[in-house]
Amino acid sequence: MAYWLCDKRRQQKSSPVMRFDPRFWTVNFPRPMMASVVTTGPESLRAEAVFYRGNDLAGLIWDSVDAWDHPLLSYETNRDYRRLTVSFRWRSEGIMPLDAVNGPTLTISGRDANGADKNWYVRLWNYAVGTPQDAEIVLDFSDLSGGFLLPQESDPVFAGDIDRMFISLVPPNYTGQPNSLSAPAQGWVELSEIRCDGAGVMLDTGDVMLPEHDLKMATGYDDAYNQTPARLIRQIHALGYRGTINHYVGMSHYFRLEPLGNAHYVSLNGGALNAPCIAWHRSFAAQAKALGYDLIFSLSYELFDAHSWNDWKQRAANGDPALTGWEPPSTLLSPAHTGAMNYLKAVARAFVAILRDAGLPVKFQIGEPWWWIMPDGRMCLYDAATTAAFGALSVSIPSIKGPKTAAQKAMLDRAGQLLAASTASICDAARAEAGSAGAQTLLLVYLPTVLDAEAPEAMRANVPLGWAKPAFDVLQLEDYDWVITGNHGATRRAVPLMATRLGYPIAEQHYFTGFVLKPEDKAQWSEIAFAAAQSRARETAQTYVWALPQVARDGFTYFEIRQEEDAVQEFDDVLFPLQIGREAEMTAAFSTNIVTTLSGHERRNSSWSNARLSYDVGPGVRSEAELGQLVSFFRARRGPAVGFRFTDPFDNSSNGMTGNPNRTDQSLGLGDGVRTLFPLLKTYGLDGQVRRITRPVAASVQVAVNGVLATGWSLAAGGIISFVIAPPADAVVTAGYRFDVPVRFASDQMDMARATFGAGDMPHIPLVEIREAM
Repeated sequence: MAYWLCDKRRQQKSSPVMRFDPRFWTVNFPRPMMASVVTTGPESLRAEAVFYRGNDLAGLIWDSVDAWDHPLLSYETNRDYRRLTVSFRWRSEGIMPLDAVNGPTLTISGRDANGADKNWYVRLWNYAVGTPQDAEIVLDFSDLSGGFLLPQESDPVFAGDIDRMFISLVPPNYTGQPNSLSAPAQGWVELSEIRCDGAGVMLDTGDVMLPEHDLKMATGYDDAYNQTPARLIRQIHALGYRGTINHYVGMSHYFRLEPLGNAHYVSLNGGALNAPCIAWHRSFAAQAKALGYDLIFSLSYELFDAHSWNDWKQRAANGDPALTGWEPPSTLLSPAHTGAMNYLKAVARAFVAILRDAGLPVKFQIGEPWWWIMPDGRMCLYDAATTAAFGALSVSIPSIKGPKTAAQKAMLDRAGQLLAASTASICDAARAEAGSAGAQTLLLVYLPTVLDAEAPEAMRANVPLGWAKPAFDVLQLEDYDWVITGNHGATRRAVPLMATRLGYPIAEQHYFTGFVLKPEDKAQWSEIAFAAAQSRARETAQTYVWALPQVARDGFTYFEIRQEEDAVQEFDDVLFPLQIGREAEMTAAFSTNIVTTLSGHERRNSSWSNARLSYDVGPGVRSEAELGQLVSFFRARRGPAVGFRFTDPFDNSSNGMTGNPNRTDQSLGLGDGVRTLFPLLKTYGLDGQVRRITRPVAASVQVAVNGVLATGWSLAAGGIISFVIAPPADAVVTAGYRFDVPVRFASDQMDMARATFGAGDMPHIPLVEIREAM
C-alpha cells in the first residue's frame, strides 16, 4: 500500500467556497455543559446546548485558520474581513435573548491596525432588526463596532487581521456563578440564510476526490463533537473511504447529567442522551446515508470519571477505582453492577434507535469491555457488586502477572462469566430496539491488554469463552500499542490465537490499525500502513484506520493502485535463465547533479542513496536454443511490463560479493525487546553505504542473535526477517544469504537477426534494476 503525509495542498484541485459556509463552524464549551452544531441546509446551521451551571457559556465559532480539515480539503487562511458584509437570520429558544444584558455577543479576536492583540465585543442586538429571538442581522465589517451601547461605547473593529469570531450562548438564567441550576436548561439557535457580499467572499478550498479504496474509517464523538457531521463525512468521502464508518460514541459527551451537591452524575432522567448529542448523531446518520455509508455505533464500558456514580466503578482490592491514563481520567464500569449495566443498555437502545430511524442497518459494537488492570498489575475485581457476585470464589489476586493458583483461576473464570453475561444483555437490548430488521453485533477486543505475555491467565477474565461464536456476529481486533512500536510479530501470533479461542474465521473479523497520539510521532504512520497491509494480506473482512482526527491532523493520505482485471502482475517471482545470465555485462549508475561555479569550483548533489544497476545479457546467448529460451522469457514477461529475478554474476552474496554466506555476515540491527521485523541489509565499504535486499534466495538465509544461530523466525515478503518473539534489548541481529536483483527488460522491443547472430554478432538485451517499495 502507498501513503503520503500531506502537509499542505500544492497543485491539487480546489474550488471556491463561501466564507461562513455552515459546514465549517465549530462549537466550544466548558464541562459539564454540552453543545453541538449541525448543518440544516446549504445556508443554515443549528446549534444545540444544555446548561447545568449558572456560568455555563458555549461558543459558536468561525475560525480564519482551518485547524480541523485534512490539508487536501482545508479552506484557505484569510484574516482580512474588510469590505465584507455577512447577513443571516437569527432564531433561538432557551438561549438568553438578543436584547438582554448577557445576550449573544460576537467576540472578534485578532490584532488592531498597529498589530497589537485585541478583542472586540460586538453586541448582535445592535445590528439586528426584529425580535430578540427572531431577527435579521447584518454585519458590515467596514463599519462594525464593539460596545454595549452605541455610539457612546463604540469600539470600532479593525477587520484586517482577524483570527476568530465567537458568538456566546448562555441560558436565560445565567448568573456568572458556578452554582448548579435547579434543572438542566436546554436551548438552541439557528442561523439561516447565511449570505456574504463584498470583497473576500469566497475562500479557496480543497476539492480533491481520491479514488476509492478498501480501507475503512473509524472516528469518535469525543474527538469530533465540536465539528459538524457534514464536515466529517465530506473528509471521509473525499479521502476515498467507502462502505462502513465505525463510530465510537465516546465516554464523555453523550450523557445527560443530574446534580448532587457540587457535582453532576450521569442520569436517565428525560432519556439516555443529551439533546446536543441526539441532534449531532441524527445529522451524522443522515449525512452518512446520503453518501451510501453504513454506520457501526460503538459503546464501551468507559465513562468520564467525574460524572460516574461511585458504586458503578470497578475497584482494586484496596478500593482504588479503575482509572485510565487520560487527563482528566475516565473510569471502567463494573459488569456486575445492575445499575451500571442497565444504564449502558439504555444508552445502547438510544443509539440503536438513531440508526433504525435513519433507515440504516443497525450495526452495534461493544468496544473493549474488560476488567481493568492497573499499571502495577492489580486487577479491578473488588467493587462491592462484583465481590457479592463472586461470593466464596472471591480470593486475593495481588497481581494478575505470573502463574495463578487453582482458586485464583476459578475467580478469573467467574469474572469472565460475569463479563460475558453483561455484554450479552447489552446486545439483547440492542437487538430488541432494532426490532424486526435485526441488528449486527460486533465485539472489539484490545489485544495488547488481554494477551499480555506477563499475565497469561488474564485471558480467563478478559476473553471469556462466553464470547465465542455465535455470541457476536463479528470479532474486531485492535492492537495499536504493538503496531506503533513495530511489534508486528505479536499481531501475527495473536490473530490466529483469538480466532481459535473464540471461533470467528477471518471472514468474520475486522482489524483496527493506529493510532498516532501526538503529531510529533507521525513517523508511526509507516507502521500503521504496514499493519493495514498485513491485515489485507490475511484477507480480514474489513480493515479500519483509527482515527479521522489523526488522519486529518497529519495529512495521512492512502492510495491504492488498482489494475484492470486483465492487467499483468507487476512482478513474477521467477529467475532469469541462469546459464544466459552468467555472461552478462553489469553497469552501476548514480544520479549526480554537478554545477560548476564561475570560479571553477564544483557543487555536487547526489540524488540517489544507492546505485541503480543495469545489465546486458546479450553476451550470454550462445546458441539458437538459448535465443529461443530468451525470446520465450521476454514474451512471458510482456517485455518491460513484468519484473523478475536476476542473479548478478558479480554480487549475489552477503559474504563479500560471491562468497558462501555465513550467519554473521551482515548486521540487521539491535533488538529492543519489542521489534520483530528486521529487513535484510548489505553494507558496502568503510563509509557504510547500506543496500536493502528485497529478493533473497529463501533457502540460503541464515539468521543469528548475538552470533548464535536463531530459530523462531520466518522470511516475509520483501526480504524481511520476522521473529515470533522479539530479540531482547541490545541483542545483535545478523544474517547471511544469497540474493537476486529485481529487474525488468529495459525496452519493449528485442532486435536480432539470424544472419548476424550466426556470424557471431551478439544481440543487445538490456535489463534495468527495479527499485522496490520498502
